[in-house]
Amino acid sequence: MQLVGYEPSGRGSALVLATGGAVERRPLEPGTRLEYALGSRRCAGTIDERGDHVACDRPSAPYCEYHTSTWVCARCTGTCLKDEMDCYQTHAVYIAAFAPDTFKVGVTKLERLETRLREQGADRAAHVHTVSNGRIARELEAEIAERLVDRVRTPAKIASLAATVDEDDWEAVLDEFDVIDRFALEYELGLEAGRQPVPETIASGTVVGVKGRLLVLENGGTTYAVDMRELVGYDLAADAETARERQSSLDSFG
Repeated sequence: MQLVGYEPSGRGSALVLATGGAVERRPLEPGTRLEYALGSRRCAGTIDERGDHVACDRPSAPYCEYHTSTWVCARCTGTCLKDEMDCYQTHAVYIAAFAPDTFKVGVTKLERLETRLREQGADRAAHVHTVSNGRIARELEAEIAERLVDRVRTPAKIASLAATVDEDDWEAVLDEFDVIDRFALEYELGLEAGRQPVPETIASGTVVGVKGRLLVLENGGTTYAVDMRELVGYDLAADAETARERQSSLDSFG
């Protein structure tokens, strides 16, 4: 069995597993028990149009050069990088807050706005522009990105898990915009303020919840934050006692 993908919050929250070409979703509902040991890691291959997994033995992970896809729109700043511009749907420009004080500008199709915010794990957000196409949205994003970040790294997102947004800073950021709509996003992780989960790459424990692509697991009295992208490509062994021993609580070493 190989872990070949994941679905973040906003899209159902699941691990995508493949065995002999067959693909299955492992939902990550709170309280779900995962008992997987991580084996070797290689390219996760691809899922074809029929929904079957096509394996790849190349050692690069999570994807090799033949299975790495680049979404050119993510690098667009208003000058289309495709042969022909095709982003004619209505787009939203938004400002997202990640606790306590990281503020990001982004764009998405208007109909996907809240879904996109949840996929990223934003804590707060404000819809600040509605425009007729992606080119205009990217131009506005590039302009705002001279003052705000347009990407939030995983360590900053982990730091946000048990923190709250600095409301004064958030309101100060929004003062320069005519806000169309606001979002207060909850993920029901139930973490104590100031007690950040321990960053780790494991697939064993009880699911606390998912925020963006961060899977929060409780194992042996310690809460872990797992970047699900870092799991992609691993071979998994189910019900492995050795995994539970290896992934035992860091508290036991105190």
